[in-house]
Amino acid sequence: MLARALAALRRRTRTWARKRHGIDPDPLLLSGRRIYIVPSSLGIAFALMLFAMFLGAMNYANNLALGLTFMLGALSLTAMHYAHRNLAGVHIRSAASEPVFAGQTARFRIALENDAKVARYELTIANEHGIAEPVRVEPGARVVLDLEVPAPQRGLLRLDSFEITTRHPFGMYRAWAYLNMDIRGAQDTTRGDEDFAGLRAFHAGDSPRRIAWKAYAREQGLQVKQYAGTAVTSHSFDWDALSGLGTEARLSQLCRWIEDAHAAGRAFGLRLPGQEIAPNVGPGHRQRCLTALALFDEQTAHG
Repeated sequence: MLARALAALRRRTRTWARKRHGIDPDPLLLSGRRIYIVPSSLGIAFALMLFAMFLGAMNYANNLALGLTFMLGALSLTAMHYAHRNLAGVHIRSAASEPVFAGQTARFRIALENDAKVARYELTIANEHGIAEPVRVEPGARVVLDLEVPAPQRGLLRLDSFEITTRHPFGMYRAWAYLNMDIRGAQDTTRGDEDFAGLRAFHAGDSPRRIAWKAYAREQGLQVKQYAGTAVTSHSFDWDALSGLGTEARLSQLCRWIEDAHAAGRAFGLRLPGQEIAPNVGPGHRQRCLTALALFDEQTAHG
């Protein structure tokens, strides 16, 4: 019951923060005004202990106990200041994320960069689906963390909001900021005609100049280098060739053909209503074709 109440409170708080701050730019320099701080369970216990110490010192008129109480109280306030300072000024940006199939879990990559002259400690990011492991970011360094988001169906997947948090130092306070970046899965579509696209098994008649001799020396067998734009036998996977199937069945079959052709190292193209992707090879080309299938809208295509 308590866990549900806390989850509902966090959802309402995220909604409020999104309305207040709007959509954040990518990259973002975290401002100190965006940071919230509350005592952790350890911090609450520490405050209760200080209160008990204060009552005891006042009751027995013990100046030494009073001094110790005030010193520990000052330590607590200093810890709150450092928790805020640990987050303020961190650079946050999205990093490249791999597309996934429907039913799988996507991993959005978030980069934390530290331009300050001091290290940042115990930084982590979280959303409603989980939390990343805390990391230390050295001065001038960059650390990439992953956030998981389920992909229940095909289409464009977004990471609408997440938190960056810290409990440094001592774990007495939780400092955090809500971030609302419109982050989407990225793909690489910038391969040139002569960019290396991968290896495939050697076939009789292949040019010896294309053989990956370093891979052969590592006892990985005879393999041939492939380049984007290489003139090889290609296949064109056409939407209209599957006229007897429904929309989702067509998309599923085209996806299967693309995966098989990519695994075999064969060049392939894709034809959809209103869109045609020329034959090519390589991971970037595969991602482009699969993205076209994931974002396909039959009504828009025929409109």
